[in-house]
Amino acid sequence: MPRYTPEQLRIRNRSIWTKVQLILAPIQFVVFIVGFILTYLHYIGTIENFQIVTYAIAVKTLFFIVLFVTGAFFEKEVFGMWVYSPEFFWEDVGSTIAMAIHFLYFIFALLHFSYEVLIWCAFAAYLSYVLNAIQYLARIWLEKRNEKRLKAQGISV
Repeated sequence: MPRYTPEQLRIRNRSIWTKVQLILAPIQFVVFIVGFILTYLHYIGTIENFQIVTYAIAVKTLFFIVLFVTGAFFEKEVFGMWVYSPEFFWEDVGSTIAMAIHFLYFIFALLHFSYEVLIWCAFAAYLSYVLNAIQYLARIWLEKRNEKRLKAQGISV
């Protein structure tokens, strides 16, 4: 199910926001891996300082926010809408849910929930990121197939 018209592909391929996303997304993945490992090490008792978990989820959340905002610029440039364009609707829904779960960690922390609840909320935030990333990767794979098909038909993208 392709999302892009040939013209939108041309815009996407020339957009600075595509380049920004291609740089930031792998960095966010590294931040996720490090944060997950630190959270897990705290969970199993290897790391005692709970602040590390909070710092890790804070950095991960900041990256998520930056990618969401730059993604909105990308979406506006390519599809004419800041967010929830029909072509990106489900990715945006997934990102919104994942963002809400990340924010939930800080709401729970402000409400003085137990460390155990906060740890599981952090794990839920990391899981929501993974599921959202898988959704994006599947769509990228499908779109790359479509792009190859269009090029094989002699359509410039």
